[in-house]
Amino acid sequence: MQQKQKIGILLTNLGTPDAPTPSALRRYLKEFLSDPRVVEMNRLVWWCMLNLVILNIRPAKSARSYQSVWTDEGSPLMKYSLQQQQKLQDQFGDTASVELAMRYGQPSIASGLEKLQAKGCGKILIFPLYPQYSATTTGSTFDAIADVLKTWRYVPELRMINSYHDHPSYISALASSVRNHWKTHGQADRLLMSFHGIPQRYAEQGDPYPIHCKKTAQLLSQLLGLKEDEWFLSFQSRFGREPWLQPYTSDILTRWGKEGMQTVDVICPGFSVDCLETLEEITVENRDYFIESGGKALRYIAALNAQNDHIQALKRVIEQQIQGWVR
Repeated sequence: MQQKQKIGILLTNLGTPDAPTPSALRRYLKEFLSDPRVVEMNRLVWWCMLNLVILNIRPAKSARSYQSVWTDEGSPLMKYSLQQQQKLQDQFGDTASVELAMRYGQPSIASGLEKLQAKGCGKILIFPLYPQYSATTTGSTFDAIADVLKTWRYVPELRMINSYHDHPSYISALASSVRNHWKTHGQADRLLMSFHGIPQRYAEQGDPYPIHCKKTAQLLSQLLGLKEDEWFLSFQSRFGREPWLQPYTSDILTRWGKEGMQTVDVICPGFSVDCLETLEEITVENRDYFIESGGKALRYIAALNAQNDHIQALKRVIEQQIQGWVR
C-alpha cells in the first residue's frame, strides 16, 4: 500500500480569475497572454500591445462576462474542476493522490506539484484536461511543469498524457450526453460541434490540434449514427486580426439562421468543463447570432463536467498510463 501511495496524479486546466472584477481579470489576462505559447509574435511588440492597450481595455469587458456566469462556488471552471478532482480521488482511494492545478492563476502548477511532493509521490502523472493536443494548451502545461521541476534536487519519475481525443471511453461519454439531451429536448435540425480555435498559422507550422478535433467529431458522429448533413464542425473564440481555424462558429450559425434552419444543438467537445467560452460565448453571444439571423432555438449540450461516465472515462485514461506503477 505504501508503494501505491507514492503515485501522484496532477489534473490541470487552463485557469480562472480569482474574482469577476477588472483587477482580477487584469492579473489573469496578463499571465495568460504573456505566455509565448499562446501568442507567438515579436515579444517587444506584443509587450507594448498587451500592456499599453489590451490590459487597459479588455479586463472590464471580460469581468462583465464572468459576472454573468459566476457562481457561489466561484467560476464554473473551478467549481467543476474541483468536483472532478474529488471524484477521481474517491475512485483511486489509496492507490494515488490526486491534486488540481491551473496553468494560469490559482492553484498553480508549482503548488500542485509541491503538494504531491509533500505526500512522497515519486511517480507523477500529469493529466492536462484538454482532449485535443495543442502547443497553446498541453504544450504550455509541459513548459510550466519543466520550469518547476528544474528547480528540484530530486525529479520524480514523470509521465504525461498529451491527448485523449480519440479514446473510446471519452467518445462514449460524449455520445451519452448527446443522447440524454435528445431524450429530453428532441433532436434538432443539426448538431454543431464547436471547438476552441487557434491561429491558422499555428496549424500550418505543425500543431496537430485541428486534426485531433476532426477525429473527435468524426468518431462522435459515427457513434451517434449521424449522416454527413446532420452534423458540422466549427471553431470559436478567435482573438486578434489574423486568420484562425475555420469555419467560425459565429459565421456558421449566422448563415444557418438566414437559410431558415429552425433548431440547432451545440456541443463543445474540446472543453472538459463548462466555462466562460461555453456558458457565455455559446449560450448568449452565439445564440444571439442564430436567433437574430432567423433561427428559432439554439440548445447547448453541457460539457461532461463531473458526470459519472466522464469520471469513469478519465479514470480509464489514467489507468492505462500508470500501468507498471501499480502492482
